[in-house]
Amino acid sequence: MRKKILIIDDDINIRENIATLLSEEGYDVISAKDGKIGIKMAKEEIPDLILCDILMKGIDGYDVLEDLSNDNLTRMVPFIFLTAKVEMDNIRLGMRLGADDYIVKPFSSDDLLKSIETRLRKIEGYKSEPVDSEESSKSERYLIDDKIFARIDGTPVLLKVNDILLINAENQFTSVRTTDGKTYTLRRSLAHWEESLPQKNFLRIHRGTIVNTNYLVKIEKWYKTSLLVYLKDIKEPLVISKRYATKIRKNFL
Repeated sequence: MRKKILIIDDDINIRENIATLLSEEGYDVISAKDGKIGIKMAKEEIPDLILCDILMKGIDGYDVLEDLSNDNLTRMVPFIFLTAKVEMDNIRLGMRLGADDYIVKPFSSDDLLKSIETRLRKIEGYKSEPVDSEESSKSERYLIDDKIFARIDGTPVLLKVNDILLINAENQFTSVRTTDGKTYTLRRSLAHWEESLPQKNFLRIHRGTIVNTNYLVKIEKWYKTSLLVYLKDIKEPLVISKRYATKIRKNFL
């Protein structure tokens, strides 16, 4: 099946050039001339991947990403920024908001195509893998002092609930980081963890992240209505999107 790609860019020449390139490579292409139209088209069309400029009038690329990240239909669509901005802070901002890649203009056709192919292969790999048998059954509810039995690469492991520092998700898989610095990849969705873990200790802060609030070090205001959260033993702060910021402010600020 042909993959559908949405291009969001206010430069008509860039939109048309990319559209021509992708069409010749066998992709179905749709495009939007600004962020507002791009958000609407993404929610109506549900593309397989989105290419989006950052510097646009009105709704910029960061706003587009945050809006789509907060919608269940579009939050897992791979998102690649196209931009002339090369400062490290801009790259970090995009990645913290959940961008999958960041391509600097001007870019070569090969670089763009390779990035697209990589992201599409990755998401297809997740879709094709079977879900853990525990996932398909009714989720067990854990207490903070419980231990979770998991099988990782065929090896049984006991994870202490309170030792889970944060959980990052992509589709049905999750990457679980523990307080001892280890990371485990499990075939369990973020929804599974959100339902199973004690809500007074674990909080969803973004489309694909749950954190253990016992290890919160600091929360500070950040881009527009978003917040940054700092966790113990993790250098880089994590973004709390505006969808979840209200709950954070109510409980922690």
